[in-house]
Order: sequence, then structure tokens, then C-alpha cells
Amino acid sequence: MTSTSKDLTVDVVVIGAGPTGENVADRAVQGGLTAAIVERELVGGECSYWACMPTKALLRDAAALRAAKALPAAGKAVTGTLDADAVFARRDQFTSGWKDAGQVEWLTGAGITLVRGHGRITGTRTVTVTDSDGTTTNLQARQAVVIATGTTALIPPVPGLADASPWTNREAAAATSVPERLAIIGGGVVGAEMATAFSALGSQVTLISRTRLLAGVEEFAGEHVADALRTYGVALHLDRDATEVRRDDNGEVHLTLSDGTDVAADEVLVATGRVPSTKDLGLEHVGLTPGKWLKVDDALAVVDDSGRLEDGWLYAAGDINHRALLTHHGKYQARALGDLIAARARGEEPDLSTWGRHAATADERAVTQVIFTDPEVVAVGHTAESAEAAGIEVGVVDYDLGSVAGASLHADGYRGQARMVIDEQRKVLVGFTAVGPDISELLHGATIAIVGEVPLDRLWHAVPAYPTISEIWLRLLETAGRDR
Repeated sequence: MTSTSKDLTVDVVVIGAGPTGENVADRAVQGGLTAAIVERELVGGECSYWACMPTKALLRDAAALRAAKALPAAGKAVTGTLDADAVFARRDQFTSGWKDAGQVEWLTGAGITLVRGHGRITGTRTVTVTDSDGTTTNLQARQAVVIATGTTALIPPVPGLADASPWTNREAAAATSVPERLAIIGGGVVGAEMATAFSALGSQVTLISRTRLLAGVEEFAGEHVADALRTYGVALHLDRDATEVRRDDNGEVHLTLSDGTDVAADEVLVATGRVPSTKDLGLEHVGLTPGKWLKVDDALAVVDDSGRLEDGWLYAAGDINHRALLTHHGKYQARALGDLIAARARGEEPDLSTWGRHAATADERAVTQVIFTDPEVVAVGHTAESAEAAGIEVGVVDYDLGSVAGASLHADGYRGQARMVIDEQRKVLVGFTAVGPDISELLHGATIAIVGEVPLDRLWHAVPAYPTISEIWLRLLETAGRDR
């Protein structure tokens, strides 16, 4: 078979057609530029097929069942257990059966050119794409090249683990059957969410974590989730390491832990973090080291270890720049970056001031996160610990979420907690964390208060409706005191 080559020149070339890459290209086109996007797998990326959407679909039925059982009459009306096949079938709807025709149609409608294949930087503003059939496309960017290739799962160097055919988030998200016993290595978001999902689907789940559960959020939130997982039958081995893993001839997985405990399972899921997808992008052609996270300046332009720019044409957005490894923050960066590239193309100076149009200030001051465990965890901005580390004069206000009228109506025996982190000098909110059933929609109110730097005395005038769980805001302010 004879391979062919073609050339294409556009204003912006984006490598990676996940949510971040799609949004960069879309904003650039809306700004009057032309854009091509390169993708070697499925258009839509990790979030659409192996992370955000399918995993939340796996969790949703369990959450609805729990909510019904938390009410006396509804609980009596609910019988039986979850139908795993039905859960998987609904999950498949959200991934479009792992086909990307719908996403490709969106690209076409947005005026973005799709080039399939593996893209590598081969020179200044130049990306060479090689498709699976050997066809190459040489893309030349008039304005910018943006790397938005995201991350892949980290497989830690535990003896025997790589040879035991472990699951990563991809295998868990795309599972077609429920293992009788599932061992999870890692107590972060993926580990905790998948422990929630698969225990609800009928697996006997064992979770091993070298730290406390959900170490990235306030400790009280992780403790609430840990208590709930234990109630659901999940065996937690916290502050422990897996020191050896092997799969025997019968397919059974055996894990040895640092305290000498032995764990047997049918599958093992590794959820110990992510590594950047930069190994084979041609970074060596621009003086960068393959396999590393990409450092960026305030404009998301790639810099080397000395802080030197590559003539201002190479950018990195999303997980790959390690600012905030969350899909919504990647899309936020992408919107700012696409507008910035278009502005520079028009000869305009971008607004990179704090909260400026082309800045990504929220990556530093208002990172938002929902953890879809049962109970849910929501967090934005600082924890008490991170605020102190940042030199902020910290005030902490806690309140029992279960004592709010709306929560007691929502479910019998409702348990939860909320925390405000206050900058005592400026008298503004700089952090908020809450844990409890069905609280994800509480998050955006806290985010607006932090981004808007709303003074506490003004927040008193934001009256929450009664009786809703949002009344937690009034209770937190009352606890803080009106003279604060």
C-alpha cells in the first residue's frame, strides 16, 4: 500500500480533541480564525468515553436507589437490587457505544477541520499527523499550536502489578460485567467513586490507599465517605500500600499489603493518579522533554524549565499543564485561550489581569470539584490547610448539614457537614467544602461568592429559600457571627 501526504495551513492547530481541545478550536473559530484539530482516538476524549460521563452514569442509579430507601414510604415501594445490565445499557447511551460520529458532526458544524491520526510537532508551528493507514498530513499554523492531549492512568511500580492485567479507569468505566470481588488500589476520587459504584452493583470491594480516603479535600469529608463505604460493605485498608500483586493460573488476583494482609480478588483496579500524555509529541524538536508535564505562563504559553517561551506560538491547555486536572477547568482554560489567540491575531493585547477575560484565575483561587460518592463531596477554593499555607489569616466555620430543615426533609437520618473558609482580613469567603447526600448543586453558589469576592456582610442579603438544603448558608453565616 502506498502512503500519501498532503499539506494544510490554518490559523490554529490543536492536538487532542477532548473537551479542552474542542473548546480551544471552537473559541478560535468564533474569534474569526480557522482551526484544525488532531485526534488519534475518539473525538470527545477521556471524559466522554472513559471518565466523567460513563462513570457518573454508573453511579446515578445507585444514588437514586439510596435516595428512595432513605424515605419510609418510598423505601417500602422499592424492592430488589440494581439490574447491572440495565445500568451498563444506560451507560452505553452516554458513550454512544464508544462511537464518535455525533462529536464529529459537532466539529463539522462548528467549522473545525478534523485530522485523524497521531500528531507530532516537527518544527515551528508545524504538526505532522500520521493516520493508521500511513497517510500523513502536514499542518502549518499561522498563529498557534495548542497541545491538549490530557493524561493517561499511572500504573505504579508495584512488583507484579503490570503483569496482573489491572483495570484502569478505562476498563472500569467500560465494564460489561460486575466482578464478584474487586480490589481497588488508590483512595482518591476515581477509587472512591468506583468503590461506590461497584459495591452498589454487587461487588465485594476492597480499597487500599497509602493515605486517608480523599486526601485532597477536607479531612471531615473523607471521613464521612469512608464511614458510608464501610456501611455498604467496602473493606478499607487506609494508610497501607500494596507491596506485591500476582494473578494466578485460575485468574484470581492476590495482593499483599504493607501490613502483611493478603487480599484476593477477581479484578484489580488501579486508581493511583495520572501521567501526562506527552511521550510521543515531538517535544524534543522545540527543546522540551517528552513525558513531562508542560509548564505554562499566565497566558498558557508553554515555557521551558528556565521560563523561556517558544516564540509565543506553542500553548498547552487542560490536564497536560497540571494546573487543575478537571474537565470543567480544562474547558475554562480553553475558552480563555481560544479568545486570547484570536485577540493576539488581531494585534490586541490580551487581558491577563486577575479575573481578566483571557486569564485563568479560577485555576488558582476557585478550583471547583464534585466527588460523586455516596455521600457526595463538593469543594471550591481553599481548604483550611491550604489557606493557612498561602499565608491567609484563616477563619473556619463548620455546621452540621443534617440539622438544616431542608436536609431533614430530604432524607431521614441525613448526615453531612459544611465548612466555610474565611479570609479574616478581607472578610470574604475563600473556600467551601460540604459532604452529604445530593448536594452537588450547592457548589455553584459558593463558587460565585468566591469568584465575586462577595463580602460576608453582603452575603447576609442572599436569602436562601426555606426549607431547602441551601439554608446551610444562613446557618454558616449565623455561626460566623454578623460582626465578623
